[in-house]
Amino acid sequence: MKRALLGLLVVLASLVFVGGAAGASSRPRVLAITFGPDLEINPATEGYLTHQLTRAAKDDYDAAVILLDTPGGLSTSMKTIYQAELASKVPVIVYVSPEGARAASAGVWVAQAADVLAMAPTTNIGSSTPIDSSGKNLGSDLRHKVINDAVASLTGLAAANHRNTTWPEKAVREASNLTAEQALQMNVIDFIAPTLPALLDKLDGYKTKNADQLFTLHLAGAEIDTVEPGFITRFLNTIINPNLISLLFLLGIVGLIFEVLHPGVVLPGALGAVSLVLALYGFSVLRPSWGGLALMLLGIALLVVDLHAPTHGVLTTGGLIALLFGLALLFQNEPGIYRVNLWLILGIGGAIGIFWVFATGKALAARKLPLETGVQTMVGQVAEVRGPGLVFVDGALWQAHAADDSELVPGEQVKVQSVDGLQLTVGR
Repeated sequence: MKRALLGLLVVLASLVFVGGAAGASSRPRVLAITFGPDLEINPATEGYLTHQLTRAAKDDYDAAVILLDTPGGLSTSMKTIYQAELASKVPVIVYVSPEGARAASAGVWVAQAADVLAMAPTTNIGSSTPIDSSGKNLGSDLRHKVINDAVASLTGLAAANHRNTTWPEKAVREASNLTAEQALQMNVIDFIAPTLPALLDKLDGYKTKNADQLFTLHLAGAEIDTVEPGFITRFLNTIINPNLISLLFLLGIVGLIFEVLHPGVVLPGALGAVSLVLALYGFSVLRPSWGGLALMLLGIALLVVDLHAPTHGVLTTGGLIALLFGLALLFQNEPGIYRVNLWLILGIGGAIGIFWVFATGKALAARKLPLETGVQTMVGQVAEVRGPGLVFVDGALWQAHAADDSELVPGEQVKVQSVDGLQLTVGR
């Protein structure tokens, strides 16, 4: 009897252990992909985000959550990202967070493409009006084309997930922006949640609306694996900055020119080469205007030539004008956030102008100083007569004659009055 009871207890304990292990192994897993704070949508961050979405499917996660906080970015990268969301083999949740975050401009497309769209309190979404390279409204004909295309694509994403299909047009045409509460009331988003675990609990049993990919979510108490952009992604995201690209390009050209004019110094040339490579990477992402680039190169060339030509600043003035206009036009084909800052342009112009005034002042002052090298420096020095027609001055014997054609007496002191080749004229 005792053996039977003992065996029964062992069996029950085994069942409890196996059941607990099975429960632990069946716990849902979620990959939380951090996209912020204020990361821009560009090729660097596009690669990071699409890679993580692929990883979520490959590693059998139950869902991928994009923790979104972005001011927007490039439309080409935006399209690649939302296409990756639509093609994802696991449900994609966009959660605009933390509090104070935003999904602006291109970020609205990324948000609306998600199977589930949620926001934290005190966040906002919207302001999706396309603008030109200067940050202003597009011209009438181009504006109609771009605006209509943007409205159609954003409305299509909202409709696929059974969300509000009238607000996307306002977001594009009128730059409408909504708080989390307003967005929930208007069915622009699906949920508001203070934290990601709270959101996952709300989504337990939720059925997604996109007919092309229907998911039933079971995410309560999910294990959350959070990933953030690595050093390379953040570094490349930093490099893709029009102001930094412009400075790196200028430093690269100046460094290489300095190395050519002063061979053997090495350091300026090496730093210039690195700067130029980084700038060229930026140019491969942000399409530069060839006219702006040509004006920059022309401006630098004129500034360098003026250092070696007595043009009294004419070439410097022309070079400065060409350089500043080149900077202003460098990224005219990109959105407004990728335009070279006006204050940077003025700062570079002011710095070069101040340097030119300083260098010119030093050059003029140097011309007024007495000569410190060459044979002309002996004029005015006292020489000692060593023999007929010979004087000793400045550590050497020189042929000399008296200014009044009198005979020079060995041992007497005379003063050098002029130098003509190797012949000195002296006086008493």
